Order: sequence, then C-alpha cells, then structure tokens
Amino acid sequence: MLENYLPILIFLAVAFVLGGVVIGLGFLLGTRKPDDEKLSPYECGFEAFENSRMKFDVRYYLVAILFIIFDLEIAFLFPWAVVLDEIGMVGFLAMMLFLGILVIGFIYEWKKGALEWE
Repeated sequence: MLENYLPILIFLAVAFVLGGVVIGLGFLLGTRKPDDEKLSPYECGFEAFENSRMKFDVRYYLVAILFIIFDLEIAFLFPWAVVLDEIGMVGFLAMMLFLGILVIGFIYEWKKGALEWE
C-alpha cells in the first residue's frame, strides 16, 4: 500500500527541490537596486493615508458573506439543473425551498440596510 504513495513523495521532493533552486537563483542572480520609490508602500497609486490595522465596518463582512452565499447558490444550481430530469418533482421542490430561504435572507439583509453604503 505504501508503494502507491512513492510517486507522490518523489513528485513532492522534486517540486520542493526545484522550487528552492529557482528561488535561490533569483536571490543570487537578481539585481538589487533599492530606492525610496521601490521601498515605499503602494496602495492604489497613492500613499497610504490610514493605519493598516484600522477596523472595518461590519457591513463589509455582511456583503462578503452575501457574496459567498450567492456564489454557493450558483454552485448548487448547475449540478441540480443537470440532473433535474432524474430527480423529478421532489428535487425541484427541494431546490425551490433552498432558493426561497436564500431569497428571504436577501430580503432581510436588504430591509436591514446591510447593502447601503454611506
């Protein structure tokens, strides 16, 4: 059984060695000409104007969670659409229940103002 894992171990060893060699060559042969412009922090084309450890508004996280929810919804819809003929009405009703719950959650977030930016 362990002989099945030998090719994977060899592949990982070669990948680590090759990666280390390439990174090492980059450090050894790369040019180093640091100046103030290269060493300055870069944020959207202008100097950073606030502390990087500032707190974000909770609405940022709510929008991120909504994105994940609707992204997962699409991930469930494609396989469901492929097998819809096989699963019949029970599968259709289950997906409608799933989509209904997501729509209710979206309307709740909308009414709470989580999607409004000031």
